[in-house]
Amino acid sequence: MRRSAGQRRAEVAAAARELALEQGLSGVTLRAVAARMRVASGLVAHYEPSMDELTARTFTVIVTDELAELRALTDAAPDPTAAVRMLLSLLLDGTHDAVTRVWVQSWGLGGEVLGAAVRAAMDDWEGYLESLVAAGVSMGRFRVADPRAVAVQILGMIDGLNAHALVRWRDTGERRTLMALAVEAMLGLERGELTG
Repeated sequence: MRRSAGQRRAEVAAAARELALEQGLSGVTLRAVAARMRVASGLVAHYEPSMDELTARTFTVIVTDELAELRALTDAAPDPTAAVRMLLSLLLDGTHDAVTRVWVQSWGLGGEVLGAAVRAAMDDWEGYLESLVAAGVSMGRFRVADPRAVAVQILGMIDGLNAHALVRWRDTGERRTLMALAVEAMLGLERGELTG
């Protein structure tokens, strides 16, 4: 049965997502997508004429899904401190390495189309972290003068330590402890509140 244009585009998107999670964004090539779909490269090019746009959309889908998953989990936490503790644990336990690889490659690949998608995703993360910090401030748990500035610092540290994890620099426990100590200080928490 002949597939519709919408079905073909969905197949292209699914193949690109699989490749990005397995190999990083550099694995999303015309030939690789076609091979994954078991079709000719020309068919992929017909339905997806711009690999730059496909790569950017693939990046956006992957990181948006991750953020939505983490939001749902931390929204269910009993308080802001527990939410931050949970977030740091989830992000630094190695289970998000495939998404981290996508992030790291996105910064290296850059470009106009992908760069715009990366900036938008970083803004989303910044907003999410700022809302976590602001919630803790409003409940009197965090002592922070500028939640946005703290959110930006936390985001940078998460990105850096996760990039280190890709090359297995330091072990998971050490990275998590270093992150927890730094975030505790930024949030005005007592030592050990994010490691318990």
